[in-house]
Amino acid sequence: MPLPHDEAFKKLLETFFQEFIELFFPELDAMLDYSETRFLMQELLVDIVGEEARELDLLLEIRYKGLDGYILIHLEPQSYRDNRFHERMFIYFSRLFERYRKEHKLIIPIAIFTSDEIREEQDTLEMVIPEHHILRFQFLKVELRKQNWRRFIDSDNAVAAALLAKMGYTTREARDVRREFLRMFMKLKTRLDQGRLALVMSVADLYFKPDRAQDEEIIKELMIQYPEEGEAIMELMPAWKRWGYEEGIAEGIEKGIEQGIEQGIEQGQAEIIRKLLLHGFTPEEVSKALELPVEKIKKLM
Repeated sequence: MPLPHDEAFKKLLETFFQEFIELFFPELDAMLDYSETRFLMQELLVDIVGEEARELDLLLEIRYKGLDGYILIHLEPQSYRDNRFHERMFIYFSRLFERYRKEHKLIIPIAIFTSDEIREEQDTLEMVIPEHHILRFQFLKVELRKQNWRRFIDSDNAVAAALLAKMGYTTREARDVRREFLRMFMKLKTRLDQGRLALVMSVADLYFKPDRAQDEEIIKELMIQYPEEGEAIMELMPAWKRWGYEEGIAEGIEKGIEQGIEQGIEQGQAEIIRKLLLHGFTPEEVSKALELPVEKIKKLM
């Protein structure tokens, strides 16, 4: 079952925190020692004025090279419009400062705006009188829809791949975004374990709108361009797994209950081959993808 959006996004930031900072805040990245990172328990912070209590999404402790000590970084994803969000970020900051000021010399708040709406999100809270600044609070921010997706397609950063469909692109570019995501994902497969790969895919699936016909075309294009990766492409394609591989295995298992497990698996494999051929793959492409003799493929045509 797919993870809910907020839970999946939080898990992405927890798992790929370093990649997130490297991608969007390279200057901060240079100052952090990731070998000493600790996620803290969710903080329950009370907005006294608004009489509401809220939990921070993510709070972590990490060593900062410039201070030769530990600092706090607060990550707060925001998926909907809130004209007073900057005030809420200041309240969070002030509560953290009140609680941790003796142990940590620096607190860095970061907001990640994931809304589909493109607008300038307010990141500053100021209080001034003539010739005097009483307060100027400014948090770091990432506005995903303002990021040009083409800037990230040559990256091997897992966060870039997971969030590519959430970045800025036109309707006409949607197919290209999907194709580039799959290509990026193929590269990630060589260095990430299955658990982290599944997390990247689950987050990306929250933002892509499935289009079966389009996915078929993209798979064929990638298999031609990267023939040695044919099997990997099919394994990594959620839509493909839904209407191809898993469907074939399910049919094979169902038949196996009645006719024997071994026979059921064989029939399930045959069903996969028939579906591949039906969707326009050549016997040679199917043979390479499934690592089966081409003669066996041709018998099912």
